[in-house]
Amino acid sequence: MTPANILVTGGAGFIGVNFVRYLEANRPDCRITVLDSLTYAGNPQSLAGTRAELVVADIRDQQKVEALLQDREIDTLVHFAAESHVDRSIHGPAAFIETNIIGTMSLLAAARAVWLAGSGRPHRFHHVSTDEVFGTLAPGDPPFCETTPYAPNSPYAASKAGSDHLVRAWHHTYGLEVTTSNCSNNYGPYQFPEKLIPLFLLNALHGKPLPIYGDGQQVRDWLHVEDHCRGIEAVLSQGTVGEIYCIGGGAELANLTVIDTLCAAIDAAFASDPGLATRFPDAPAAHGRPSATLKTHVQDRPGHDRRYAIDCTRARSELGYAAQRDFAQGFAETLAWYLENEPWWRAVMDGSYRDWGERNYRDRS
Repeated sequence: MTPANILVTGGAGFIGVNFVRYLEANRPDCRITVLDSLTYAGNPQSLAGTRAELVVADIRDQQKVEALLQDREIDTLVHFAAESHVDRSIHGPAAFIETNIIGTMSLLAAARAVWLAGSGRPHRFHHVSTDEVFGTLAPGDPPFCETTPYAPNSPYAASKAGSDHLVRAWHHTYGLEVTTSNCSNNYGPYQFPEKLIPLFLLNALHGKPLPIYGDGQQVRDWLHVEDHCRGIEAVLSQGTVGEIYCIGGGAELANLTVIDTLCAAIDAAFASDPGLATRFPDAPAAHGRPSATLKTHVQDRPGHDRRYAIDCTRARSELGYAAQRDFAQGFAETLAWYLENEPWWRAVMDGSYRDWGERNYRDRS
């Protein structure tokens, strides 16, 4: 399918905004509408400079979604909107059920009403999911693939598993044309600083502790967000309706390895650019001390999955997908982006981006 009018849910969030920017760079013929409720992780400033129209509304508002699908003649819905932080799901699972399960059901119901019972327009509903729905792997286990049984271990993973099953059911029961992708750990520009890489990077710049869960040997497959966007676009253009595609980065690394890489890169950046010491005087690297001195091991979180890994064979053979960045390149670019975009993350840290969003978008829902 060749999309023309795309609705991107959660498009003011980390992966969503990168997808919008990727489409504008690579598919300038597309008309993009972003639907986002601007919760804490939705930042309208991240869309600055794009042509996308931001509509502030909740994905659970089925009537609103139906109106958007009809009025803008949407033919493709790419569904990123989700509560996604495992720690938050442990402390407050209800929001994850509401957004990830009820919200997805509302979107599916709207799509069915407009595309199947209404216009009959050729369409695609693409659902963006996670490898966490598959549970955890032992050190010698083969990586996750499209046929791996679901075994979610956190409230977040369970809510995403539920949404995956709903998407599958709407295809098999009603004939909605859907695809699903399950990705590994994303990193890159515009990531809200509650996730490992931006959190530890900004903590290191401010001389704050780097809290490492347990022994830090939890293994993840790291995927640069632009490679993820490339994979999603490949699913939209070449993927088979009703099928699932696993998208990974091919960089299976322990958390502690990622943290040590981050610390060493920050130290090297300070050594090569004396101006960073003036900008970030609280960083150990500003005083010639290793950033690694900030590492602090803390109690592991409940039910922490030990290892994730992704087998991209299907995406590679059917879609021609392969990650174009190894972790060294992707991380270097990510560090450079955060150092060059201090106003963006300072606005996130002090909450002023929310005031900006209220002034500019809250009345447009």
